[in-house]
Amino acid sequence: MQDIYILFQVAGVGIIVAIIHTVLKQMGKEDIAHWATLIGFIIVLVIVIDYLSRLFNQIKSVFILQMIM
Repeated sequence: MQDIYILFQVAGVGIIVAIIHTVLKQMGKEDIAHWATLIGFIIVLVIVIDYLSRLFNQIKSVFILQMIM
């Protein structure tokens, strides 16, 4: 269930950023549209890094637990 939540979260950010980019581009503000896309990418990157950090902590705890036993 957690995997699906991650996918929907990233997809949701992507859809929102795509809509914002399209609207801004239609208004003739391409420079702001590019900044919005960059900010959206950074948000997704932070989300992915957070989940990767959690994954590596779980892997580390499994190996520490196996060393104790």
